[in-house]
Amino acid sequence: MKKLLFITGTRADFGKLEPLASSAKSAGFKIYFFVTGMHLLEKYGLTSIEVSRMKNITRFEFINQMEGDPQDRILSRTITGISEYVGRLKPDLVLIHGDRIEAVAASLVCATKNIRSAHIEGGEVSGTIDEVYRHCNTKLCTVHFVSSNSAKRRVTKLGEHPDRVFVLGSPELDAHKARNSIPLNEVLSYYDIEWDDYGIFIFHSVTSELESLKKEIQICCDSLKRIKKNFVVISPNNDPGCEIIFKTIGKLPRSHFKQIPSMRFSYFSTLLKHSQVIVGNSSAGVREAPFLGISSINIGSRQFKRGGAKSIKNFDVFKNKQLDRLVEKQWGKRFRGDNSFGTGQSVKKFIKILNDKKIWNLHLQKTFFETSNH
Repeated sequence: MKKLLFITGTRADFGKLEPLASSAKSAGFKIYFFVTGMHLLEKYGLTSIEVSRMKNITRFEFINQMEGDPQDRILSRTITGISEYVGRLKPDLVLIHGDRIEAVAASLVCATKNIRSAHIEGGEVSGTIDEVYRHCNTKLCTVHFVSSNSAKRRVTKLGEHPDRVFVLGSPELDAHKARNSIPLNEVLSYYDIEWDDYGIFIFHSVTSELESLKKEIQICCDSLKRIKKNFVVISPNNDPGCEIIFKTIGKLPRSHFKQIPSMRFSYFSTLLKHSQVIVGNSSAGVREAPFLGISSINIGSRQFKRGGAKSIKNFDVFKNKQLDRLVEKQWGKRFRGDNSFGTGQSVKKFIKILNDKKIWNLHLQKTFFETSNH
């Protein structure tokens, strides 16, 4: 029975990893979770409880930071924690998602210890420091589970052999596609949301643009207040600059804004499906909302070039101060679902790959794959 170790540091990556882990468990693999990062911070909802709800898995929690710690210190602590854990566990495969600092730590540990690792959702572009982290993980990991054919092309351009790259789609779309979602009235009651006509606002800091963050988030909040519509506001990630965002969104009037530290993924899925628009710079606005046909307004550079669906309106608040008008224009619009990041079949593809000898026979020592002479 092969041991699969999943690294999770945030509510967002767990929403993508959980469907894969659950399916692998049903297929006979032994499942472990290394839980760290935002999951263990009270300010962000102690979302480790989401992992604890999974049955018949082994969960290990590691506190890698205190609030306000710099990224380099978090990186070093996480490397130490993961290194000690995998040294004891000796996993057959470590699954690492995306572009967070915890993912970089896990990739580095696996590369230096010659442990087989899989990077999920590599090969994507965003234009921020996250993209740098993401490409680092691509070079460090053994195999790649990407969300699209365009992502696969980028991964091979980084020198990864096509035999190491598998197109899965985005795993969270499997959950969004499911018909047995939580009823909206249950979600509204659970989070004490008073209205059923609402938008969603999620805004994260861009660590390379902190000098303009205060002005950017203030313009967004001022614009949303002007239109007198209701918004569910999800708290930002714990990146540098998040305190600026917390301070600004904390001043939004409670009559029209409901702030929530974090949401259970199944509840967020229902909330998103019934929302009138999603505003901000979360990946949910360029991946999940288009898949569901929900209108989204993508602000700034954080998701730059990441999604091109017709339902996405890109907006720069420094070039155009009329965000409120765009929100009113897009409010309640519905679009045909976009399948750029998959069709909700990631789990089936994932299990098929795991049950094939191919990925288990790939040599841990990689060689650079030349795509062309140009």
